[in-house]
Amino acid sequence: MSLNSIVHYFTPKDRKFYPLFEKASENLIDIGEALNVLINNTNPEETENLYKEIERLEHVGDDITHQIFLEMSKNFITPFDREDMHSLASALDDIADFIHGSAARINLYKITDITPPLKKLAELILQGCIDVNTGVHELKNLKNIRLITDSCVRINSMENQADYIFDRAVADLFEFEEDAKTIIKYKEVLAALETATDKCEDVANVLETILVKNA
Repeated sequence: MSLNSIVHYFTPKDRKFYPLFEKASENLIDIGEALNVLINNTNPEETENLYKEIERLEHVGDDITHQIFLEMSKNFITPFDREDMHSLASALDDIADFIHGSAARINLYKITDITPPLKKLAELILQGCIDVNTGVHELKNLKNIRLITDSCVRINSMENQADYIFDRAVADLFEFEEDAKTIIKYKEVLAALETATDKCEDVANVLETILVKNA
């Protein structure tokens, strides 16, 4: 048994941090689903309400992140490395921020023609959020390491796919769209969506670091 395993065995079971991380990752699924509803919405009258729901969920994520940081400042003993806890909380929060930012751009730029790349990126983001949630939920006991590593592999694959879709969509914009304003609008939304997938990969990287340190 490694030293880390011995320390983990004798460390009191955490009842504060893991539930907060799980709430944060579960909230990501909610905001990812809300983004897909917005992207696939065909009723213009619903757009504003859908955007407000995404904004509300982003604020929920902010509150959870602040609570994690507050608990870190009050507790000397934490379930794993404090730096990794900070990185994980920040990365989870970043996913919500960029999902919200994507929705905000769609709303502000009044984009009504939702292209296939936009829809596909939104689907990939939700897929990433589901895998992030799976990995985070398995952190509390580290008994199912394979589930965490499999989630990280899927997230990395998803992010690679998102990179290709983004590059192809931007190339098509420059080749087939003549209006400069339209190019700028769509490129901004595409970039925000693609960055959200990057942030999912950031979470995967933190999860892998935690596994290495606690193996």
